[in-house]
Amino acid sequence: MTAFSSACIVGSGIGALSAAVLLIRDAGMHGSRIRILEEAALPGGALDATGNAAQGYVTRGGRMFTDETYTCLWNVLDSIPSLTTPSRSVREEVRAFNLELRSDARARLIDRHHRILDASDLGFDLQDRLEVMRLLATPERALGARRIAECFSPHFLETNFWTMWRTTFAFQNWHSAIELKRYMLRFLQELPRIHTLGGVRRTELNQYDTIVRPMVRWLLAHGVQFEYGTRVVDVEFAESGDGLKLQALRCMRAGQTSVVRLSQDECALLTLGSMTADSRNGNDHQAPELVRDQRDGAWTLWKNLARKAPGLGRPEVFCGNVEETKWESFTLTMRSALLMQRIQAFSGNAPGTGGLMTFKDSSWLMSIVVPHPPHFDAQPGSVYTLWGYGLLLETQGNFINQTLAQASGQEILSELIHHLGFEDILDEVRRTTTVVPVMMPYITSEFQRRTFTDRPSVIPPGAKNFALLGQYVEIPDDVVFTVEYSVRGAMHGVYGLMDLKMDVPPIYHGISDPKIALASLRTLVH
Repeated sequence: MTAFSSACIVGSGIGALSAAVLLIRDAGMHGSRIRILEEAALPGGALDATGNAAQGYVTRGGRMFTDETYTCLWNVLDSIPSLTTPSRSVREEVRAFNLELRSDARARLIDRHHRILDASDLGFDLQDRLEVMRLLATPERALGARRIAECFSPHFLETNFWTMWRTTFAFQNWHSAIELKRYMLRFLQELPRIHTLGGVRRTELNQYDTIVRPMVRWLLAHGVQFEYGTRVVDVEFAESGDGLKLQALRCMRAGQTSVVRLSQDECALLTLGSMTADSRNGNDHQAPELVRDQRDGAWTLWKNLARKAPGLGRPEVFCGNVEETKWESFTLTMRSALLMQRIQAFSGNAPGTGGLMTFKDSSWLMSIVVPHPPHFDAQPGSVYTLWGYGLLLETQGNFINQTLAQASGQEILSELIHHLGFEDILDEVRRTTTVVPVMMPYITSEFQRRTFTDRPSVIPPGAKNFALLGQYVEIPDDVVFTVEYSVRGAMHGVYGLMDLKMDVPPIYHGISDPKIALASLRTLVH
């Protein structure tokens, strides 16, 4: 494949930003020869953080990292200077923060009586153990498009283990069994500590402030051009029998159609789809809207691309069933320390040291986490935040007469306070807390059941000058819904397009480590 001297990147999520870093760092491309086309007004894609102390902060999602699994992410962040301490890298900053604040959750599961359960008791019986081992031993092609629930008995789906595993990684019972198998192999080292989340690594601030902003600053310093407000909706291929050569991108800017033509020495890296497409915020008094008709156009490019040539995937598999791919998160902005102090006293965890607290009997399957303050840049010292989400949106709450999808921010807060058993402080907490719920129609779309042709390769067969990025490409053995997946895809794309003789860091599998495998086996057996 020809080495290129310039690049056009569509999207500015973590995969696209990583691709730009790799083009400069590893391929030696000058930053001024790289342009990034982004539909939104800000970079970062799903790694977002917005709001303020007065109107409420918002993070749509929460991410947890591990030392072992996120090798490509750490590789890239080792090259990016921290915003606060430019003499050290973002990777070093994250490492130092986690040496100070270790994760050791003491209240991973809470029951309907406000009791902290013994989450170290995974609840397995012999059949459950056999079913887990069978899943791990079954080839992906044999699993095919089977659901998770088709591989396990009802008892397994009620165990403490499954409650913790599914809420840690956001699995629904109808999601792909292949994706669950990949997760179990990739995160096998977490099995003995799933009840404490002791292997989790977090960033000091949210991922937008800690990861995206330093990467964008580094790219701008190298001359990379960001063109916001540019939605790429279609492509043009050159008429040639010699593979697929991209020659132009069709865009929308301020309601006007434009065409970006690629030069002979220019390659393109295209982000496909979006897990946060058509997300909508609610507020204290209004539930967020559920958008079903794909208004923001995040899937348009992939749909048009797939129609033009075979081997470019089937986007409708992932964006065609909102009922199976949606869930809702919420961010609390607390202008009083009262709720945070009560949660700390109840859980035994200072903010930032616990993991997800899951209310096992919640009809919404609600989970929350309290980050170490400040979690947002310039967050006042007297303001605290909490993030949570629910997997089950269409069941009535345990304490309010609304489904999660119907509930306003204050109604979600009331449901949470009752699950904690803190009714005595409800009025004070409601008076001093702003809640912003966020509905995301496609947030777990990457877990949808699929066949082996539904996700295209990073560099599709016959592609001459382009690669594909994001959560909807196929990287064998790796796990979607992780930052690592996007960065690994960027590495494959850049190294392949630029014909670099460099190795992508190997995929970590705990089962290949005898100590990890033995510890995990003991956890399954006992």
